[in-house]
Amino acid sequence: MEISFIKNNKNRKMENTVKKDEFAFFWGGTMSQWAKSKFIIDGVEFGTCEQYMMYKKALMFGDFDMAKAIMGTNNPREQKAFGRRVKGFKREHWETYCKEIVYDANVAKFTQNDDMREELMFTAGRTLVEASPQDNIWGIGLAADDPLAQDRSTWKGTNWLGEAIERVREDMISGKIK
Repeated sequence: MEISFIKNNKNRKMENTVKKDEFAFFWGGTMSQWAKSKFIIDGVEFGTCEQYMMYKKALMFGDFDMAKAIMGTNNPREQKAFGRRVKGFKREHWETYCKEIVYDANVAKFTQNDDMREELMFTAGRTLVEASPQDNIWGIGLAADDPLAQDRSTWKGTNWLGEAIERVREDMISGKIK
């Protein structure tokens, strides 16, 4: 099966995003939590959705030193590493709120960055799928070119990131968010 890159109406290639049938696969690029994208939430400026997510994680568990460290770096790999070291972390509690945190970050990213919003709108009508072979929580645990990626029932992961971004897109289309 051939993989083709999704292109927006300006004919720019969307980095690392491919389209097959009903799916818009991504790993990296605009849809990524690591995409450089300045946005402001509650008066605080963030450089990536990853930074916002890890910052909120640190605050949720009262680890203010780690929150400061997360805000002190622009590197999403470091932000993630700091987030993994949050003291007092309780997975069950985090999983109750993490999807909404990621949704909020992506609302800000896509409403405050017009070029990113345009790329997101170009995916309308498709299921957004984070085709990360290393991530079974936020992604599907498979690469886009893996034959198992073509069938939801064979995904090894949850695709929480794809679902969160899809929700942002649908809320923008419906006018629920501007």
